[in-house]
Amino acid sequence: MAKINHFIVSYRESMVQAGLPDVSANAPKAVMRRFLSVFKEINDKRLEGMVDYPLEEVILITFLAVLGNAATWNEIERFGKAKEKWLKKFLKLRNGIPSHDTFRRVFGLIDKDELQDATVQFLLANLQEIKRSLKIKDNGLRQICIDGKEQRGTGRKYAYDEEKIRNLQTLHVYDATNEICLYSEAINEKTNEIPVARDILKRMDLKGCVVTFDALHTQKETIGIIADRKGDYVGGLKGNQPCLQQEAEAMFTDKELKKIREKKGTDFYETTEKSHNQVERRRIYTKKVKKNQIVFLEWKKLKCIVCYEKHITNVISGKETTEIRYYMTSLTDAETVAEAIRGHWGVENKLHWHLDYSMGEDDNSTMDKTAFNNLSLINKMVLSLCKLAQPMMGNRSIRVIRKEFGWAYEDCLTNLLSCFDAETIRRTLENA
Repeated sequence: MAKINHFIVSYRESMVQAGLPDVSANAPKAVMRRFLSVFKEINDKRLEGMVDYPLEEVILITFLAVLGNAATWNEIERFGKAKEKWLKKFLKLRNGIPSHDTFRRVFGLIDKDELQDATVQFLLANLQEIKRSLKIKDNGLRQICIDGKEQRGTGRKYAYDEEKIRNLQTLHVYDATNEICLYSEAINEKTNEIPVARDILKRMDLKGCVVTFDALHTQKETIGIIADRKGDYVGGLKGNQPCLQQEAEAMFTDKELKKIREKKGTDFYETTEKSHNQVERRRIYTKKVKKNQIVFLEWKKLKCIVCYEKHITNVISGKETTEIRYYMTSLTDAETVAEAIRGHWGVENKLHWHLDYSMGEDDNSTMDKTAFNNLSLINKMVLSLCKLAQPMMGNRSIRVIRKEFGWAYEDCLTNLLSCFDAETIRRTLENA
């Protein structure tokens, strides 16, 4: 059975071995032209004749500012004014640099779907260029993760008003194989993630994909949509599905777990690794669902129930802890299921954590939902570009890369854009 596709891992290994790119003057210009064309496809909703700052200029300045470690509208304005002379080399800037209020207002008017489609298509097109250059084929299942995120700086609670404005909530559909956020949808205060996720999944082609999600999305309708879209799935089981949880616990008694381990077939997989003064042993057990198990009959494409056992031993104190979780899946191979479960945490530590820590989203207190989500799309685009460039920029952290833009902006931008030029990549590999 096909395992999970880890393109990013293969890419990073190849580029680390190749070393830093041999930068040419033409490569960044070619990539910049492709990049500028992205923003020209977005419609400007402002009244014609009352536009002081062209839309593509506003978006491009914002993108370049975010690369340079800007996290708020005020910082974006300060970046523009500090780099105004340099920006005039490729932008007209007839009316100078917009104010921070103008940046926020314009981003509040941009159609989020248009900006999202434009940025994601740009990233995917560059990935295809890189894959062709490295001759990497798309083998294995593509992993799609569904998870929500709370924007912690966007809510309000006023002393004179008992009513609290809750933080903005966003549902992310994350491509763990390519480390790109495909969809970012705001969640209305009167609803939750479930209907938003279903709406997105209905628009996706899931053939060759495995969709992973927590127990909140383990719903018959959601899984039905994934199955209808030709996808596979691994979903968590918890208290929101008590009958399924109890049935899963009954299926994996100590006697049954021992029997599966001793059989050593494709229904058992184990890994052991040491990190941070502790040894982690992970065991995955899968058991096929029987046709006469009524509790599972209405779940489309369901083939196995999964028991995930994590045993942690602290090598200093000797303390031991064991955690057991259950999942349902359309897959039958324990190793593939194990990769999918581990890979699902990528949405937390490779997207959500970076948005908070590396991109500084918690510092942004914008209450305008559209403006914040559009700026977040730029953050995600910058994050993806920096991740792809990491191996060719000395494997520095995302935070350090963005700080280096503040120290030597033009040189860093040239190096970054060179990482997305197919000819530069080919030449670097040949030299290596």
